[in-house]
Amino acid sequence: MGLEIRQAGQSDRDAVARLLDEAFRDDPVSSWVFPDPDHRAAVHGKFLGVFVDVALAEGRIDYAVDGSAAALWLRIPAGDPDAEHVEDEVPAKMRAVADPDNERCELVGRLTGAVHPMAEEHEYLLMIAVAPGRQGEGRGTELIRPVLERCDREGVPAYLEASSERSKGLYERLGWQFTGEAVRLPDGPLMWPMWRKPQ
Repeated sequence: MGLEIRQAGQSDRDAVARLLDEAFRDDPVSSWVFPDPDHRAAVHGKFLGVFVDVALAEGRIDYAVDGSAAALWLRIPAGDPDAEHVEDEVPAKMRAVADPDNERCELVGRLTGAVHPMAEEHEYLLMIAVAPGRQGEGRGTELIRPVLERCDREGVPAYLEASSERSKGLYERLGWQFTGEAVRLPDGPLMWPMWRKPQ
């Protein structure tokens, strides 16, 4: 296919946030955080926009030139208290920006942060989104493959949290393995922390 990829900048911020909103609007975790569909439509983009801001400031966003896919990455240094501090701040910011009265906005980040391994330097795939009309075409795989190849060359692991059984299966095919400790959202879906050793 030869997906053309570039690094997103600040001028792409709103387009990437819209893409994440569209791609994750019906995701099990998003549906748990915002159970009412009308309310979700109103605030979901603001919620995910915080991820975009973090990736633009602290990491990078690999973005398909045609706007159909984006991957948000953070390079996490080994045992870095500053990285843990950032991870502690983000959930509260997501709640404040998107939906201050909704504790689930913050809780999902706190629960995933609690199981995020920090002992080893790694690439953290914060989020990956493919436009709904383009899913199933291999765009997500094409988007993240160059990073995984670099991880393999450099001997650096990669980490993510899968938010659905379907995405978990996709990541397993790319070499990630479930860490064995699922994140259980209260009265909600599971999330699967996954670690990928360099290959």
